[in-house]
Amino acid sequence: MPTNAPTAAHALTDVTTSASALRRFLHGLPGVDAVGLEARAASLGTRSIKTTAKAYAIDLAISMVDLTTLEGADTPGKVRALGAKAVLPDPTDRTAPATAAVCVYPDMVAVAKQAVAGSTVKVASVATAFPAGRAALPVKLADVRDAVAAGADEIDMVIDRGAFLAGDYLKVYDEIVAVKEVAGAARLKVIFETGELSTYDNIRRASWLGMLAGADFIKTSTGKVAVNATPANTLLMLEAVRDFRAQTGVQVGVKPAGGIRTSKDAIKFLVLVNETAGADWLDNHWFRFGASSLLNDLLMQRQKLATGRYSGPDYVTVD
Repeated sequence: MPTNAPTAAHALTDVTTSASALRRFLHGLPGVDAVGLEARAASLGTRSIKTTAKAYAIDLAISMVDLTTLEGADTPGKVRALGAKAVLPDPTDRTAPATAAVCVYPDMVAVAKQAVAGSTVKVASVATAFPAGRAALPVKLADVRDAVAAGADEIDMVIDRGAFLAGDYLKVYDEIVAVKEVAGAARLKVIFETGELSTYDNIRRASWLGMLAGADFIKTSTGKVAVNATPANTLLMLEAVRDFRAQTGVQVGVKPAGGIRTSKDAIKFLVLVNETAGADWLDNHWFRFGASSLLNDLLMQRQKLATGRYSGPDYVTVD
């Protein structure tokens, strides 16, 4: 049975003993065939999903949503409404599953925690000077401590992309390790901001770096830049978690975030999961969607499958 990162002994601990050893390992990873990667992602995206399988996939996707609000204008009332929606996405149909989590800034964690109390919905919080990550390590760790103290079940941290792109991999590794320690029992999602990493080779290296440092999830993006989750970069990260488990026995989750807005898109990503990492990842403990508007489309498509027609625009709330 695969284990979470904190409880398994890595078979690769020797590669993190020095900056030079870590660089040798990361640059020794196989180069990414960009043409082949994008062709495979596009091919898997054309798979036809029949009605019964589509209904299952929509419910699975709903259960994998991290329902997110990360705006400067967030208010307690907005967060409470979001929490209520996460717990009961469709008040007219209580068979609709709850979402996996709500994701908010650290100062809204206590409000979100109260809103989802008594349910299965987790509270995730972005931290480490999200979204840019431009802060000193003590400030980043204080950010994490605040979120955990307020009751966060999960922490979504951003890596120092400047350090990574400068080749200072050990600094990035050490920061993830430090955040993981401060996060304690909270599961740690490590955000790479793939749109800023420029190359697929860098995304592969970042994936392995995050997993070596103890990430429970690796996550594509903050949703705050032009290029966020894509089928190709998610496929690459799924290959990384599959290969990491094969080498270490440690299973790590994947979270594409930003730009996934329709049921059709979500189902394409689920096909990627099944065909690349395998059925073990088809569970919200191991795969999430970082999204705000996706849930509405999933609910409308779910209702269409159940009744044969689309409801009016007031069927779902506008978040």
